[in-house]
Amino acid sequence: MFIHVGGEKIIRAAELVAIFDISIENHSKISKQFIAHMAKEKKVEVIGEEESKSLVVTVGKLIYSPISSSTLKKRANQLMVN
Repeated sequence: MFIHVGGEKIIRAAELVAIFDISIENHSKISKQFIAHMAKEKKVEVIGEEESKSLVVTVGKLIYSPISSSTLKKRANQLMVN
């Protein structure tokens, strides 16, 4: 199964680790360290030119998505139900 995370980007549901609201970027020391580490490793992808609303963590990268975390979580949950 696949999840559309914004723009033309689709990820495999099996690769999804977590979905966070973008606000976590500024409210957690650990998340700041994680984001800095992923950026240093060049494993960060920004989708589209719109303002990012969520962070999608996959097995291999960190994706800034213009789709809200609640919408992405609903999409992921629909895959679990079906």
